[in-house]
Amino acid sequence: MAPRPSKKLLPISERKNKVHVADFATPVDLGQPSLTELFPHILAGGELAEFIDCVLEARRLGRPIIFMMGAHVLKVGLGPLLIQLMNNGLLTHLATNGAAAIHDYEIALIGATSEDVAENLETGRFGNWEETSQLNTIITQAAKDGLGFGKAVGREITTKPLPYHEYSVFGAAYKKQIPATVHTAIGTEIIHQHPNADGAAIGQTSLHDFHVMIKTVSNLEGGVVMNWGSSVIMPEVFLKALTVARYNDGKAGSFTAADFDMIRAYRPLMNVVNRPTKHGGRGFTFLGHHEIMLPIVVRYLLEKI
Repeated sequence: MAPRPSKKLLPISERKNKVHVADFATPVDLGQPSLTELFPHILAGGELAEFIDCVLEARRLGRPIIFMMGAHVLKVGLGPLLIQLMNNGLLTHLATNGAAAIHDYEIALIGATSEDVAENLETGRFGNWEETSQLNTIITQAAKDGLGFGKAVGREITTKPLPYHEYSVFGAAYKKQIPATVHTAIGTEIIHQHPNADGAAIGQTSLHDFHVMIKTVSNLEGGVVMNWGSSVIMPEVFLKALTVARYNDGKAGSFTAADFDMIRAYRPLMNVVNRPTKHGGRGFTFLGHHEIMLPIVVRYLLEKI
């Protein structure tokens, strides 16, 4: 038997609609280019606008804005934008892995980074660079001085100064006294294969930075944490820092969390966005290439300031 049609049609005025023309994108006006008006306030467009407002509110209240990232963010040339965020009070703690510190140091030293891994792996040359091994000397000295990994790198880049220091995010953080923490895992970075690598110093300085991370996360109530491209290290570090913060003083209960990446990955979704905000706060997930998404976010933030 054929299905029966609806017995009665209803006036559309009674229907609740999810999409309204008031939320549509504004046609591009090259005389007045504005991202705040360009995006439709629908689905991800609306969520991005909401996230931007959360960041600006955290800035207004003087709450932490933690920028966690993988090394790819620096490899694609986005360091100057991170420095711009620092200069505008939109990044108050930089947290990353050891590879990011290596790229930042090489950029400050020679104005270039990111070797051809496939080509150099074939001959066993991959990662075996004398100048880069200087980072191990910096780490060893940092352990003696009681410094963290990230601060030591920033100090070295800034006080020398290295030839391209103005491109260094660690150098900028050091000058502005913004925490820049490095959370490394032994065996994951090329400097660990160098003969001057000191495992005790690497562990000590990275543990120091974990304690700095805990301190920042302990004050995260009303703030923002965002993760750019770290699929494992930073989501795991953040989760442990958060549980210590909550166990010690019960704070950091409600904040904004966002993950920006090219794919959806389990740990960022669960350890940064979902679990930490389950009982308070707001979580966002945005997909897209870092070299496209970060310039959009920075422009959006600066426009609204």
